Amino acid sequence: MVKVALFVRLQAKPGKEATVASFLESALALANQETTTPVWFALRLGQSTFGIFDAFADETGRSAHLAGPIAAALMANAAELLSEPPQIEHVDVLAAKLSN
Repeated sequence: MVKVALFVRLQAKPGKEATVASFLESALALANQETTTPVWFALRLGQSTFGIFDAFADETGRSAHLAGPIAAALMANAAELLSEPPQIEHVDVLAAKLSN
């Protein structure tokens, strides 16, 4: 059962929207390799606003994800792709329905 999560809001620089979308789509392969990340979504919230939602069983999984390859790649490319730093919110999961 997932108990904790991250919601990350990303604001693309003008003209970088397609690059941010491609970056997020390609990050799925990395998310699939993370054994402590059972839930991962890349989202488009508007024309230039994107998000990532991922959930974890515990704080150990959330911390591992924040220290992992997706976060590293995002931070390495943030200055080029984003108009502001990623807004990272630590949230608690109150209820979830997950099915295969």
